[in-house]
Amino acid sequence: MDEYSRFVDWDKMDISAQSQDTKELTCTDFHELKQLARQGYWAKNHSLRAKVYHKLISNIPCRTVTPDANVYRDIVVKIIGKRNSSSLPLPEFVDNSLIPTYCLNTEGIGAVRKIILCISNQFPDISFCPALPSVIALLLHYSKDEAECFEQVCRILACNDPSKRLIDQTFLAFESSCMTFGDLVNKYCQAAHKLMVAVSEDVLEVYSDWQRWLFGELPMAYIARVFDVFLVEGYKVLYRVALALLKFFHKVRAGQPMESDSIQQDIRAFVRDIAKSVSPERLLEKAFAIRLFSRKEIQLLQMANEKALQQKGITVKQKSCLLMFQQNVHLAVHAENFKSEIVSVKEMRDIWSWIPERFALCQPLLLFTTLEHGCSLSRFYSHSEGHEPTLLLIKTTAKEVCGAYLSTDWSERRRGGNKLSFFGTGECFVFRLQPEVERYEWVIIKHPELASTGSETENHAQPASSTLSSSSVPSDPSDRLSPFLAARHFNLPSKTASMFMAGSNECIIVGGGDGQALYLDADLNHGRTSHCNTFNNQPLCSESFQISILEVWGFRD
Repeated sequence: MDEYSRFVDWDKMDISAQSQDTKELTCTDFHELKQLARQGYWAKNHSLRAKVYHKLISNIPCRTVTPDANVYRDIVVKIIGKRNSSSLPLPEFVDNSLIPTYCLNTEGIGAVRKIILCISNQFPDISFCPALPSVIALLLHYSKDEAECFEQVCRILACNDPSKRLIDQTFLAFESSCMTFGDLVNKYCQAAHKLMVAVSEDVLEVYSDWQRWLFGELPMAYIARVFDVFLVEGYKVLYRVALALLKFFHKVRAGQPMESDSIQQDIRAFVRDIAKSVSPERLLEKAFAIRLFSRKEIQLLQMANEKALQQKGITVKQKSCLLMFQQNVHLAVHAENFKSEIVSVKEMRDIWSWIPERFALCQPLLLFTTLEHGCSLSRFYSHSEGHEPTLLLIKTTAKEVCGAYLSTDWSERRRGGNKLSFFGTGECFVFRLQPEVERYEWVIIKHPELASTGSETENHAQPASSTLSSSSVPSDPSDRLSPFLAARHFNLPSKTASMFMAGSNECIIVGGGDGQALYLDADLNHGRTSHCNTFNNQPLCSESFQISILEVWGFRD
């Protein structure tokens, strides 16, 4: 075998898939390199993959002082000595129960622990890094010795390019990535998300396993292909593959009884045995078929989730802090503290599973109810303003229950003076709970004529038919941030905001998904909906309805 075989147990490796053809990688163009990585150009040549990894990792921009192979040779004897590395306790920032061995031989398995201990010595700022053992184990397959592997891992950890995120090294970064993954599942894997909500009381706990699926459960042939692309394209690839895994899990297991009493265990088992149903090529094909947010948009979403966690006091990995987070934050809707005349605790938890993770950390707070405050639009505004986001719940006289998640403070309506003004973000959505549960993901309001009660409304209806007014649309659509993100949450220019809600002294309009729009009269007694039957969904509720009860809920830290 080649010079990179020292730590490999070739009886475990699939050498039948290995090509002996001599290949070289000479391209430097990023787009060409990305295509080669996705196609698996170096996947079937062990020596070539090792050389490519070395080249890609060597090009990672790092801190001026980054530990190298010589540092490892200097410290490994002092740290390990003559002791058996398997008997030494690992640092708290890794999960001691999850150290993948992949296709390593006995020497390689021992080397993983030695390198982890030496990295702990050189990177005291790492407080939580559960992916580290997997990365070390994988790179050992393609390293000449322990020192070379140590240096490559250190370069990954010491990356100082703010636009290139690689491995989470704090509990704050890790947990915010879990929340971001939950947001992405909510948007791109709605069928799977619906299943998670149905079988798990704590959906975020399920999604907190997403990195374990990749760096722990995924077999060697699969994680190596993922890592090929990860080194070229970065962190976003991990989200893509995890979403694809969840999609395949739902497709394969849909309608089947759970194999255990835990959906987490079922997903882990599915990923471990993924070779039974999906090839590495098919997995990546599925991953890159997902039309995901841009890297910048995902980064903004991650920043928002980190900020929400910091406001909860979550910064580093401490056992007491972690336990508090799991017990008090994940299940925000507590039965003993929640009372609504429209929805049950179970229904409210279902709604909570749809909203962005950074707000799902909060407790629901009743702001307005027609039973107490009367049917007055002005009182609706006075009780709702100053709160962002809010949740609107409606029960009709026909026992229908529907509502909307509203991302923006209703005070924004005042920018239009007395005219109907549109505002909000793409995180808005409308939903129905009775007679059947349905969430309508946002599309821009398509029926502003619903509000055509006067000339002023007609004059301002046109902007709702496009994301931005014509005067503010950038010349290149790629320059515009996704309307899914709220401009005010990220201190972005106001022109990146879009229009999803509308309010005046005469009416309220909320644009929903699949052509749905909800219109409420000023007396809060009557409402109507519009519906373009784009995907043959059932309408939000009756085309014209009378309101029995209306509630507005805020979000309390």
